[in-house]
Amino acid sequence: MAMAAADIERFIKEAMPDAVVKIRDLAGDGDHYAATVQSAAFKGKSRVQQHQMVYASLKGRMGGELHALALTTSIPEN
Repeated sequence: MAMAAADIERFIKEAMPDAVVKIRDLAGDGDHYAATVQSAAFKGKSRVQQHQMVYASLKGRMGGELHALALTTSIPEN
């Protein structure tokens, strides 16, 4: 069962409303995506913690509905 890019974006934005999210379908199969997520919520967090926040926003769908998600995270520049 595949997951739509719009759903991934929605889940991330529900957890981090200020996030700027860009999703790319890497294989055209709805299972392999790359996401760029920029959020002030990442401030003071390590890269691992930032990625954990994004994975947590997907509420257990990683590895099931969503097979692979390559992440790039950043904090907005002021």
